[in-house]
Amino acid sequence: MMNESPLNNFPLSVLDLVPISEGATVSESLANSVSLAQHAEGLGYQRFWLAEHHNMPNIASAATTLLMGHIAGNTQKIRVGSGGVMLPNHSPLIVAEQFGTLAHLYPNRIDMGLGRAPGTDPMTAQAIRSDRMTAAQHFPYEIEKIEKFLSDDNGGVQVRAYIAEGVSVPMYILGSSTDSAYLAAAKGLPYVFASHFAPAQFMDAIEIYRKNFNSSGATKTPYVMACVNVIAADTNEHAQYLSTTLKQVFMSIITGNLRKMPPPVENMDALWSPYHAEAANKMLTYSFIGDKPTIKTQLEEFIAKTNIDELMVVSHIYDHQERLKSYQLLAELV
Repeated sequence: MMNESPLNNFPLSVLDLVPISEGATVSESLANSVSLAQHAEGLGYQRFWLAEHHNMPNIASAATTLLMGHIAGNTQKIRVGSGGVMLPNHSPLIVAEQFGTLAHLYPNRIDMGLGRAPGTDPMTAQAIRSDRMTAAQHFPYEIEKIEKFLSDDNGGVQVRAYIAEGVSVPMYILGSSTDSAYLAAAKGLPYVFASHFAPAQFMDAIEIYRKNFNSSGATKTPYVMACVNVIAADTNEHAQYLSTTLKQVFMSIITGNLRKMPPPVENMDALWSPYHAEAANKMLTYSFIGDKPTIKTQLEEFIAKTNIDELMVVSHIYDHQERLKSYQLLAELV
């Protein structure tokens, strides 16, 4: 008997940064996000999460909870969440009230992913919340505040998030380093690692998380979600061509020269130096690029090596129809 592929019935989800492509408007990018969510729902993806970024010309996901409501209102059953809300940017009370409201509007469909990074540059982070550094240092306590606001046993206090009390909103800890692994483990919460752009500490982080997991927390067993880049196409050659958009995006991050998501090019060597190529390729460690057989082999090896519980996929592809097709080809593998 042949061994069953670890991809069979494996949970797949989507992380959407709502990229703004060159030549496209913000309105078109937001419409593409709805289109992608509906497409993913039809293909059987588990969840559709939206990132939080600020002061970036190429990303339209600044108002994360507003977008969550828009996506949830234009879909029927797919779970919609934050990947994540950068908690030190926000008041825990307001976050609880926003997610409580969403949970009443879309019962049993809302996820709360929480991160500590600013999702922007230091100056913008300061403009978002003047005491952000203090809030970042108190990240575990800020989470506890939200947990208290969401609990159904929150009487006897003067400040309450009434609309959020007792609602069902699963909480996830996001991270890109080992610090977040210790926190997720201590709280017994599912752990989501940003290996799609920060792969260096991924293996160490998930080992720390599992080793230190507190089974008396909200989740009884460890649950690891890995965010990865996937660019699937009919041929390896076309997938590699499409991937030059992602490579240009990473190059812009490395150089600090942020721009709208560019179209693919025939030759990256004409655009980047060996230094930029090396730095970008390190960020691309957990990127799966190719046709279906290639992607299948790569992901089977990745899942077997990491023993993750769910894949959360981001696909920086310039053409929206090509992006939809990439998610379709991936879904056909599970």
